[in-house]
Amino acid sequence: MNTITARLSVMMFLQFFIWGGWFVTLGTFLANTLEASGSEIGMAFSTQSWGAIIAPFVIGLIADRYFNAERILGVLHLIGAVLMYCLYQAPDFDAFYPFVLGYMIAYMPTLALVNSVSFAQMDNPSKQFGKIRVWGTVGWIVAGLAISYAFSWDSKQAIEDGMLRNTFLLCAGASLILGLFSFTLPKTPPKSAGEQVGLKEVLGLDALALLKDRNFLVFFLSSVLICIPLAFYYQNANPFLTEIGVDNATGKMTLGQVSEVLFMLALPVFLNRFGIKITLLIGMLAWVVRYALFAYGDADGGVALLLVGIALHGICYDFFFVSGQIYTDSKAGEKVKSAAQGLITLATYGVGMLIGFWVAGKITERYTNGIMHSWHDIWLFPAAFALVVFVLFMFTFKDEKVSGNE
Repeated sequence: MNTITARLSVMMFLQFFIWGGWFVTLGTFLANTLEASGSEIGMAFSTQSWGAIIAPFVIGLIADRYFNAERILGVLHLIGAVLMYCLYQAPDFDAFYPFVLGYMIAYMPTLALVNSVSFAQMDNPSKQFGKIRVWGTVGWIVAGLAISYAFSWDSKQAIEDGMLRNTFLLCAGASLILGLFSFTLPKTPPKSAGEQVGLKEVLGLDALALLKDRNFLVFFLSSVLICIPLAFYYQNANPFLTEIGVDNATGKMTLGQVSEVLFMLALPVFLNRFGIKITLLIGMLAWVVRYALFAYGDADGGVALLLVGIALHGICYDFFFVSGQIYTDSKAGEKVKSAAQGLITLATYGVGMLIGFWVAGKITERYTNGIMHSWHDIWLFPAAFALVVFVLFMFTFKDEKVSGNE
C-alpha cells in the first residue's frame, strides 16, 4: 500500500467511524437519556435528510468552484468536532436538536468530499476506489464493536447511567483528528473553477428527462417509497434490541456492515445472471423478511431470528440501493450521469428518508406506552409497507439488461 493510498484509507476509516460511532445508538440515547418522544426522535434522525438536501449546494456551489476539497473537508470536520462536543453537553432534546441539525448540515457534504479527494488521486477509480472505500465500512464496524465490547456503553446499566452520551465525546475527538488530518491530504483543486454552475446542475435537474421513461419512473418512485422502511431500521433497530435485552446490541449490529461487504462482491454475479428486476426485487423482499424476523424474534429463544434480520442488511442495501445506482448509471447518457446520481440521492436520502423518519416517529409513538414499546406492531408496519412496494414494482417494472460491472 503506497503512502497516498494509506492516507486516503485513514481518511475513509475516520469518516465512517465518526458516523457509526454516534448515529447507530442515537435512538437509544434520545429515548433513555433525554426522554425524547417518538416524534422527537424522528425529528433528530431526519436531520440526516436535511443534510442530504443541503449538501449539493455546499458541493456544487462552493466546493466545486472556489476551494480545494480537502480544505473544505477539514473545516467541516473541525466545525463538526465543536458541534459534537455541544451534543455531548446538551441537557435535553430542545438543546440537542439545533446542534444535531447543524452537525448533519456540516457532515453530509463530507461524504461527497472524501470521494472527490479519493477520485482525484486515482488513474482507474473503478478498480482502485473499492479498496479505499472498504476502510469506511471497517471504521463503522470498529466504532460499533468499541461501543459494545471495549467501553460497554450500551449495556442495560450503562444506558440507565447515561453512558451513551460518551459516544458524542468519542466522535468529537475523531472529528478533530480528521479535521486536522484533512489539511495534510493531497491537494484537490475545484473542478469547475470559473465555470457558471446554476441550481439546475447542482440539484441534478438535468436528469429529470429520465423520468419520461416509464421504467425509470417506476424505479424512481419505488426508491423513494422503500426509504420509508429503511428509516425504521436506522431509527429503531438499536433501541429495539437494547430494550428487549439483547447483550452488546451495537456490536451485534455490525453484522450488517460485514454482510454489506460480502454481498457487494456477489452483486455483479446476480445482476449478470438474473437481471436488474430480479436483483431489485430480492433487495425489496429482504426488507419484508427482515422486519418480519424483528417482529417475531426475541432476546431468548428467538435471538437467531434477530441476528439473521441484522445480517440481511447486505442484501437490503446492496441489492436495491447499489444495484439501483448501477441501473441509474446505465440509463443516463454521458452528459447527465452525475446529475442522475445526484437526483437519486436527493430523492432517497433527502425526500424519501425525510418522509420515512417522520412516519417511523409517528408509528413508534402510536405503539409506545410510557417507555415501553409494542415492537411487534411497530415492525409489522414497515414489513407490510415494503411488501406493497415489492408487489407494485413486480407488476409495473419491465426487466432490462444491465451489466453488473458497469
